Amino acid sequence: MSKIKLSQVDTRAPKDLDKKEIKEQTLTILEELDELQNLLFAESKHSILVVIQGIDGSGKDGVIRNVLGNMNPQGVTVKSFKAPTAEEAAHDFLWRIQRHAPQKGMIQVFNRSHYEDILVTRVHKWCDDKTAQKRMKAINDFEELLQEHNSTHILKFYLHVSPEEQHGRLNERLKDPAKMWKYNEKDFEEAKLWDVYMQMYEDCFENCNNPAWTIVPSDQNWYKEYIIAKQLRDLLNELNMQYPGLKK
Repeated sequence: MSKIKLSQVDTRAPKDLDKKEIKEQTLTILEELDELQNLLFAESKHSILVVIQGIDGSGKDGVIRNVLGNMNPQGVTVKSFKAPTAEEAAHDFLWRIQRHAPQKGMIQVFNRSHYEDILVTRVHKWCDDKTAQKRMKAINDFEELLQEHNSTHILKFYLHVSPEEQHGRLNERLKDPAKMWKYNEKDFEEAKLWDVYMQMYEDCFENCNNPAWTIVPSDQNWYKEYIIAKQLRDLLNELNMQYPGLKK
């Protein structure tokens, strides 16, 4: 398998795509997802884990709101993983993750995830390479357990933005009253570590690739949302789910 080089992956939609047409397709897909999610919940034979990773300003919250937020909230849960609490830090790094693995019938969304423990920790050298390799093995084992023994289907998305787009979005948080609540002065310091983050993400893609990651061009929200909605719709369709009928 050839190693993914993020510098060679476009952050924008193909130029031949029509924005209006894609947005119309996305609306159709969202309608399909509403019905498919209801079917998933009713049948309760499968579960879905959606992992969303990306640097600050890549649009993780927007995806959750505009794609996954259109479904019945009884069947979709979102967990955002920030810096570990004192209790979480006193356990192994997967302890806080395992508690939020999806039950059958549910779509569980991770806004950031277990991958933070081999990304930001390595960027800041809180985790050395040897420890990171052990954690990658643990992550692979965890994801295999979910897939093989709990009928959990995992979609992993990396929201790929350009440095220029990230800079523009971070600056919006200084000016737009609706986005000021997201402002964190540390985000600009983290942005200076761009090259190191890209290196760690590339290492992650190479070593934790079952299932493989989808690199989502994310400079344009309309295309990002289309890609993610379509993949989720296609996955749910592949499950060939059926309503269980009357209980006897």
